[in-house]
Amino acid sequence: MIIKTLVENTSDSEVLGSEHGLSLYIETKRHKLLFDTGAGELFAENARKMQVDLSKVDLAVISHGHYDHGGGLKIFMDLNSNAKIYINKMAFGDYYSNRPNGEKKYIGIDKTLLPNDRFVFVEGQLVIDEELELFSGVNGSRLNPSGNKDLFMNDGESFKLDDFSHEQNLIIKENGNTVLVAGCAHNGIVNILEYFHADKNRLPSHVIGGFHLYNRSADQYEDPSMIAEIGSYLLSTGGLFYTCHCTGVKAYEQLKLIMGAHVNYLSTGSQLKI
Repeated sequence: MIIKTLVENTSDSEVLGSEHGLSLYIETKRHKLLFDTGAGELFAENARKMQVDLSKVDLAVISHGHYDHGGGLKIFMDLNSNAKIYINKMAFGDYYSNRPNGEKKYIGIDKTLLPNDRFVFVEGQLVIDEELELFSGVNGSRLNPSGNKDLFMNDGESFKLDDFSHEQNLIIKENGNTVLVAGCAHNGIVNILEYFHADKNRLPSHVIGGFHLYNRSADQYEDPSMIAEIGSYLLSTGGLFYTCHCTGVKAYEQLKLIMGAHVNYLSTGSQLKI
């Protein structure tokens, strides 16, 4: 399995741009997969420079209904006319984020993409094939990101705190490894792993994604004691973790001190083999 980071908040290359967003290209024995599309067209520009042919992708997954993960959807659909796009049925809702001036800014996905029969709307768990599975519905309350307090949904009548029912996670099984891919882990990376364990009676061998330890709206990191508790839990699972995006570099550095070789950072341009 090969995972290439097409776009992320940082870059390890002078020729590859970065942005607040996430997009991963994942190649398995059976699939050429796109996980999220970043905020715009940058993921596609970087893909060309990294010699990733997006027209050959056979399946795409959007982790949740925020623009920094699905903002490049139209670009992808223009470049690729065949791949089905697996997205939670709630992902095209009205989602907002607080801004420092008190304004609530729309951060959802472009609704003009609807309707389109390329979308596969997912609810709960879905086994795609022997390699791939999706799950949502994580409802735990342990070590939830405090930044969630600045994220909202609108039901047409009022703003309510986002419940992240639109967030889904990907499981990839290959060569005896079980890889969990999360976009932002708004439901809490610990809760996601405990949901996984309760369902599978085991834990993944590898975990990839953002852990939402940085609140961009408030420009604030989680309390160091909470990051330490999360790091200790992740280390106790025995898995290997590759984080990025909304974890934040400062929080990652603290996790690294706790977890050592069990955690690494994926910047734009990173290539990981599992």
